[in-house]
Amino acid sequence: MAEHDENVVWHPHPVTREQREQLHGHRGVVLWFTGLSGSGKSTVAGALEQALHQLGVSTYLLDGDNVRHGLCSDLGFSDDDRRENIRRVGEVASLMVDAGLVVLTAFISPHRAEREMVRERVGDGRFYEIFVDTPLAICESRDPKGLYRKARAGELRNFTGIDAVYEAPLQPEIHLDGEQLVTNLVARLLDLLRSDDIIKS
Repeated sequence: MAEHDENVVWHPHPVTREQREQLHGHRGVVLWFTGLSGSGKSTVAGALEQALHQLGVSTYLLDGDNVRHGLCSDLGFSDDDRRENIRRVGEVASLMVDAGLVVLTAFISPHRAEREMVRERVGDGRFYEIFVDTPLAICESRDPKGLYRKARAGELRNFTGIDAVYEAPLQPEIHLDGEQLVTNLVARLLDLLRSDDIIKS
């Protein structure tokens, strides 16, 4: 990563994160959904965002495909590009937490080191690693984008779970069974956010 120019200085704002959180009525956190392609990350994250929105919580969902249309459109899928993709997303998520939002992210993010990098950037107690644990066979049977079929046919290289490694979280804040009903998983996540005093309602 490039060194910061000595002329680039971080400017503290007159409105603090705590004041923004007070306005929103809840704390700013990152809910980082990780798991294999087809595990249900985006589906669960989207359903949770809908539920939070109905509760009056200020949210934003960062999805893997969406950020590659703009923020990360210059990146490929090499290990270095994947690391940079996650770094950029982590920086955006950190800014959104500073704005007092509940940020949901749905990224395979296969390497523990990158997920820990984002945790450190966001700050202690504001990063929730959510492991959507779905067996590879189930993910492959779902194959919503046809990516597993392409990977098995040799048309897609370095595909996580086939010819590229996925490092499962060792101690996620919550471990979800990706074969369960989405409504049950959302209920568990809402319970966690309430018990940790992230949201009030």
